[in-house]
Amino acid sequence: MESLTWVQRLIVGLVPLVFAITVHEVAHGWMAKRLGDRTAEMLGRLTLNPFRHIDPVGTVLVPFVLWVVGDFIFGWAKPVPVTWENLKNPKRDMALVALAGPTANLLMALGWAGVMKLGLLLGESFPWLGIPLIYMGDAGITINLVLMLLNLIPIPPLDGSRVLMGVLPGPAAWQLGRIEPYGFFILIALLATGLLGQLLGPPLLALRRILYTLAGL
Repeated sequence: MESLTWVQRLIVGLVPLVFAITVHEVAHGWMAKRLGDRTAEMLGRLTLNPFRHIDPVGTVLVPFVLWVVGDFIFGWAKPVPVTWENLKNPKRDMALVALAGPTANLLMALGWAGVMKLGLLLGESFPWLGIPLIYMGDAGITINLVLMLLNLIPIPPLDGSRVLMGVLPGPAAWQLGRIEPYGFFILIALLATGLLGQLLGPPLLALRRILYTLAGL
């Protein structure tokens, strides 16, 4: 298959990245609204306009640096605010709000598998369109699965910790929440030691194979 230039690869990687982090955050706000909290809506965060969600570091700087040094793009957006006091059942509903983000990433991964399939179908007759779609679909699958799996790790402030706190007894949930100030440093340590890759690698590969099979790839 014909390869793309570095500029083209950057573009086809950034497009699914922006969608992945934007829709992820909108999903949190949308679920919160359904459960009684309109904070995200009132602050204008229930929009697919990426400029309302961009974090200069997480959405621009980190993805670019990672792409330059490792040919892989990853990042994050500004978290959507949720006022838990407005929720009908705060403990349960915060778990549902947290779960909405990774669920959105899984659905987007399925959608990008369809884009990749379309690219393969168009590749021979219209390579100028089919080849970018193949690369973009593949990037979209990987980025969304990585975001989903990473966010499901039960380390505060990741979504997985909110889900776990929703099912743990009160004292245990409180103890887990106390880790939040150190969560970022724990993730950095896991990344630096290679443990994060070992943790995410097997389920990532398994899910990629499942999506490729479902899409007939």
